[in-house]
Amino acid sequence: MIRTLCMQAAIGISITCMALPGARAQPYPDRPIRFIVPFAPGGTADVLTRALAQKLGQRLGQPVIVENRPGASTAIGVKHAAMAAPDGYTILYGGVSSQVMNPLINRVDFDPVKDFTPISLVNSLPLVLVVHPSLPAADFSQFLALAKSRAQPITYASAGAGTSNHLAGELLKTAARIPLLHVPYKSSAPALNDLLGGHVDAMFDLVLTSAPQARLGKVRPLAITSARRSSLLPDVPTLRELGLPEGEVDVWTGVFGPAGMPPAIVARLHDEIDAILRLPEVQQQFASLGALAEPSTPEQLGALLRSELAKWKRVVREARIGAD
Repeated sequence: MIRTLCMQAAIGISITCMALPGARAQPYPDRPIRFIVPFAPGGTADVLTRALAQKLGQRLGQPVIVENRPGASTAIGVKHAAMAAPDGYTILYGGVSSQVMNPLINRVDFDPVKDFTPISLVNSLPLVLVVHPSLPAADFSQFLALAKSRAQPITYASAGAGTSNHLAGELLKTAARIPLLHVPYKSSAPALNDLLGGHVDAMFDLVLTSAPQARLGKVRPLAITSARRSSLLPDVPTLRELGLPEGEVDVWTGVFGPAGMPPAIVARLHDEIDAILRLPEVQQQFASLGALAEPSTPEQLGALLRSELAKWKRVVREARIGAD
């Protein structure tokens, strides 16, 4: 009897062991992947994410479903991604605004470093410093001279306190040692409208939205904030060219997963994203939106995140903005 039971147990164990390798070898992915976007539909970030998601789904053989979760200055979507299972079926399109500026300025219940797994940088969007044509500053050097000599500070609009175009102005104030007066709005659209109307003097805006206005002569572009010129405004010099590299700002975004993702899944996602971002048609599509496709390793994205947190923490502290 005991021998029979032992033999039955041995057979059972053998069958179980034979089944386990198949379970462990289940290919990734075997079901749809959610791609969380902490921004509203229709914006540049949403369009870029959907372009990437379509290609990623084709390469992985499973749908990659874009899920917009805006709110609380991106914190709702970011927190949702942080709380997901680290199995590769929930990824986040996050960047400098969601992973750096919002956590530094507002109280959030996630850690942008500890709660996420970096996968790959995706793109960067330069800002352009534009002024109303009535401002007597034909170029950046005249803008600096005017800011230093004018009795009243030059005003600059932003999409709201703590946004990238707000902090770009704060960084320029520190780097160039000039007075600027921040005028916050609820979003970029009314800020740009007031600049076009001459109600404010200047604005740091996405090249994509200001380039058409510049071509019509409704705004005057003075400087690109990234290290490279924009194809949409090729004649506008960068801050680095103008001798102020410490004022550079890139609105970058990348793909993150929840903390604790298996290295093999991170590697698979990274390799596919890297291949997609090197496709000429993807680079052209991104360029048409004013974005530069910029693949990276997970380690490079993690290092960028940490350096950006340190950089903007200093700016936020010096500007005395943020949660008490």
